[in-house]
Amino acid sequence: MRIVIAGGHGKIALRLERLLSARGDSAAGIIRNPAQADDLRAVGADPLVLDLEKASVEEVAALLGGADAVVFAAGAGPGSGAARKKTVDRDAAVLLADGAERAGVRRYLTVSSMGADAAAADGADPVFGAYLRAKGAADDVVRSRAALDWTVLRPGRLTDGPGTGRVRLAGSTGRGEVPRDDVAAVLAALLDTPGTAGLTLELVGGATPVAEAVASVAGR
Repeated sequence: MRIVIAGGHGKIALRLERLLSARGDSAAGIIRNPAQADDLRAVGADPLVLDLEKASVEEVAALLGGADAVVFAAGAGPGSGAARKKTVDRDAAVLLADGAERAGVRRYLTVSSMGADAAAADGADPVFGAYLRAKGAADDVVRSRAALDWTVLRPGRLTDGPGTGRVRLAGSTGRGEVPRDDVAAVLAALLDTPGTAGLTLELVGGATPVAEAVASVAGR
């Protein structure tokens, strides 16, 4: 398979690219900064330089031509304000969906967030509230696209500790942490499992091996 990953230099994306390359798939990562290209090559991925905050649908579709699947793993990141939550976490995810449709790529995975909701309140942190609204709005748009075989993955609090290979994956899991290693492993398994299309799934650490957890939700 050829898989194109938006946010190709992100912590989850680099892990996913390494996994895909190691098993013989063709991975490519969309990055804004060309200085990051060597980091992608180091994990076996092809760097594709394009700024998703400025790109057209035609430019995105051109990068996706020939892909079997796309993964949205981009994010404005810590320290960014509410405005970039909209332009990256919401608008870039929608743009990637538009580009996938234009290129005829049906399989679309997006890394969202537990608690994502287009109507989320600000709470104690207005920027985090904007993030949850942006993710929720993007999820709503993606899930409305009949031309896409989409899966929305909503991890709990992300950690950089080593993966365990065991998770809890369901429509609702309750709050919890999950290593980025395990998020990447679940994404790779979802790519292999067409029966997970049309599902919104929460993900936290757990006791079930990744392959078994993904198989258990397939087709529900």
